[in-house]
Amino acid sequence: MTSSATLPVLRMEPDHSLLAGQDRDRGFSLPGYSPAEIEQPELQNQTGDPEILLLGLSNDPELQPLLFGLFLSMYLVTMLGNLLIILAIISDSHLHTPMYFFLSNLSLTDISFSTSTVPKMLVNIQTYSKSITYAGCLTQVTFFSLFACLESVLLAVMAYDRLVAICQPLHYLVIMNPHLSGLLVLLSFFISLLDSQLHYLMVSQLTFCADVEIPHFFCDPSQLFNLACSDTFIINILIYFIGVILGGVPLSGILFSYYKIISSILRVPSSHGKYKAFSTCGSHLSVVCLFYGTGLGEYLSSAVSSSPRKDVVSSVMYTVVTPMLNPFIYSLRNRDIKSALWRMIRRTA
Repeated sequence: MTSSATLPVLRMEPDHSLLAGQDRDRGFSLPGYSPAEIEQPELQNQTGDPEILLLGLSNDPELQPLLFGLFLSMYLVTMLGNLLIILAIISDSHLHTPMYFFLSNLSLTDISFSTSTVPKMLVNIQTYSKSITYAGCLTQVTFFSLFACLESVLLAVMAYDRLVAICQPLHYLVIMNPHLSGLLVLLSFFISLLDSQLHYLMVSQLTFCADVEIPHFFCDPSQLFNLACSDTFIINILIYFIGVILGGVPLSGILFSYYKIISSILRVPSSHGKYKAFSTCGSHLSVVCLFYGTGLGEYLSSAVSSSPRKDVVSSVMYTVVTPMLNPFIYSLRNRDIKSALWRMIRRTA
């Protein structure tokens, strides 16, 4: 008979998966283990909303009052300048033309574009807080995408308006009638609404493994895609596709319109006639260069530079400075707007 002391001791590790399955059937679980912990790895915020922090422009407490005063001033100038443009166009019957109808919609878009990001940044600076709710972040993404796309499409519509005015001046009011003008604005809005809803759906599908710290002053969709722990390969393809369609098509329309405009102006015999024809679209061309130049600068900065601070500075130019400068460009370069503003000021004085 073999003694039990001579047998090797076999140390068997328990199979927790089998035990967990048996214990579930019996109605109890292993001490220290839950079935969910045994079956899948732990991922934070899969079911709950993540806490989102906007790191802003600077962490230096001494700079916060300066930043608050600077951006509050820029926001108020943006609001006041664009509202004056809208009121001048509404109050002056001489400006009830397609060109100024589109300009008033562009000014309203600039107000909304700034309002989608700047007020929340000002509140965070004033309250010394960096947080934004998940619902607030989704709302910011939606409205930022909506008004950025709307501005791009409206600039293309305004380029087409200038094309008709210069190349077919005798038929301008017939072609750009109020029905077509209103239809173009509505179409621009619905295209932008589609773009914003696509961004909302893509961001809402993201999963974050931890609390999100965005090195920005607003919920930039590209930053959210970079910080997600879920697979964003398909989303990135969709983003580039949407960018090419909704960004490239309006820009191509603007370039084609100005190609035709310049070709038409070069056929004008007198230099005075050339200057007069080109002066009607000089303000629009300046706004186009400012909007697409700062937008392209932001894209190249985020693609080339690894510094988050440089990305923030380029975004400030795109989202804050451009809407503020647009009223000055149109009021300083357009005699009709300046005359309407002076008449409105004299009536109210």
